[in-house]
Amino acid sequence: MRLDDVKGFVLDIDGTLVHRAGEEVHVQPGAREVLAGIRASGRRFVLFTNGSHAPPEIFAEGLRAAGLPVADDELLTPLDSVQSYLRGHHRDDAVLLFGTDSARSYLIRAGVRIVDEDATRADAVFVAHPEVVDFTELERAARAVLAGAPLLTGSYAPAYAGANGPIFSRGAMLTAALAKAAGTRPVIVGKPSRAVLQTIRERLGLPSKQLAVIGDDLGMDIALGRLGGARTILVRSGISSDVELEQVPVRHRPDAVVDGVAELLDWL
Repeated sequence: MRLDDVKGFVLDIDGTLVHRAGEEVHVQPGAREVLAGIRASGRRFVLFTNGSHAPPEIFAEGLRAAGLPVADDELLTPLDSVQSYLRGHHRDDAVLLFGTDSARSYLIRAGVRIVDEDATRADAVFVAHPEVVDFTELERAARAVLAGAPLLTGSYAPAYAGANGPIFSRGAMLTAALAKAAGTRPVIVGKPSRAVLQTIRERLGLPSKQLAVIGDDLGMDIALGRLGGARTILVRSGISSDVELEQVPVRHRPDAVVDGVAELLDWL
């Protein structure tokens, strides 16, 4: 596949560009060169991770420390895409957040109204990355959802790829509990969602059809690209490494498959 007609790139992080083993981050072979090749071609890229325990600049800082040169504005998370969703659907809503202190501070700085523990009303519930599970808070959120508040989640995928096997999503676990208690289905504002597509379009200034989405997860990365009509490339270095594509419906398959990002160098 040639990618010289693609105007911008969206790349996943874990399982695609890096692998995590505990606190250690290992850059995948060819990852640095692929990002450098995109830059050298005069095109832009963003990295989108469904991780939401920290603001985007903290993720970027961690990648730079591991040896992957990424600027702060080249990284996006559900803490960004939830803002796109709220602007389009619930601009002035007061949000009950399940997330870290740094995520809370980031959203407040961006103008999102986050309710405190004494608030009697929440217009929306957003599950990012909870640090602890408080059943009183869970019950308050479930009652808000029953009263009509949308249940938003950064990710509903059960796990993502780690160097030593799947790393389970706390956000997905908590979202599942709330969805069960309130008898509802969550609205995903991370990958794959139209909120993410809108956030990427705003950051890159390009329509989705001019993008290539590259990642290791059929249900998140490839689904995101298919949703926006983008070119899609599955990297078999992560969570979908053992998937038999012949058994996947054609409408869900990627446009191309590589074993690792290093194979993209000849396509740029």
